Amino acid sequence: MLYLDHAATSPVRPEVLDAMRPFLAGVFGNPSSHHTYGEAAASALDEARARVARVLGMRSGDVIFTSGGTESNNLAVKGIVLAALARGRGHLVVSPIEHESILESADYLHRFHGVEVSAAPVDALGRISAAALTETLREDTALAVIGHANNEIGTIQDVPSLAAVARDAGVPLHVDAVQSAGWLPLSDLGADAIAVAGHKIGTPKGIGVLGVRGRVALEPLMHGGGQERGRRSGTENVAGAVALATALELAEAERDEVNARLSASTGRFIEVVQSLVPQASLTGDPVARLPATASFTFTGVSGEAVLLELERRGVVSSSGSACAAGSDEPSHVLLACGVSPAVAQTSVRFTFGREALPSDLPERLGALVAESVRAVAHP
Repeated sequence: MLYLDHAATSPVRPEVLDAMRPFLAGVFGNPSSHHTYGEAAASALDEARARVARVLGMRSGDVIFTSGGTESNNLAVKGIVLAALARGRGHLVVSPIEHESILESADYLHRFHGVEVSAAPVDALGRISAAALTETLREDTALAVIGHANNEIGTIQDVPSLAAVARDAGVPLHVDAVQSAGWLPLSDLGADAIAVAGHKIGTPKGIGVLGVRGRVALEPLMHGGGQERGRRSGTENVAGAVALATALELAEAERDEVNARLSASTGRFIEVVQSLVPQASLTGDPVARLPATASFTFTGVSGEAVLLELERRGVVSSSGSACAAGSDEPSHVLLACGVSPAVAQTSVRFTFGREALPSDLPERLGALVAESVRAVAHP
């Protein structure tokens, strides 16, 4: 079985498992405890925090460990906006192609706190322009939120340019880097807050991080013992923090080689599919896209039916975000890009991992996709 749904989750890397194993058994203390066991755990947590901070281009004190990407995005959006409400800033800017954890947080703020939410529009390739963001920002904007790379179509945003626009307007920028972490550098984005999830890059599920620069006020969502400098109470996942630091460093070290290899392989796969399947249309930016993502619509054919046919042939992929799996609604990302609802429901997303692939895989996989589409179109 060929697994091509790495954007949903990736297997735990052996190196990561080895790094975290000591903190699952031997060094098991609570890092808040003031004794030998607790101090050993606290030391490991501090070291992991510093390692993550280096990758994010932030200070150690800016790093907040969380349970994953959804919590990190919730904490950033709700925490920053709630803190800003006291200063008379009740406006939030998002894009219409953001992950559900962003959009649902925005909806919560609107319904329960009266926050006005505006959407910075995207073009047909899923790109947000500096001009579009400029027009959406206001004097009372508390926060702007941009996904570094889209989880469904793989389009990469020009975050440094967008960050400059937000900075000139005096508006903090939160970047959802859950899909881009490991694939793209994060240290030079110019963002005020960055969210990362470990399980996308080889850690167990249940560990994430939110980096928030010290100048940005943040209202905590979880209250209790005051861990994470009072910004996220709860006993820290020390083994998870070590795992996340290890996975980020491994991905950083391998990035150039892995990206070059996968860009070539994925690019060839896209060419094969487009040549063999007349109704195939690539979604997202054909150039500024994640190197391991290829997402298509197959006009006139059910995307779910294609997925089932592919799995019967030994290929596992998805129709888009795992967080929206099971929904009968067409992708909000594709709709925002101007795709019709009928065509949006024909989408299939292939996301590769970092491992080396056979040189002939693009051709073999492309042929399997063509066979599956034909089987569904002409049962």
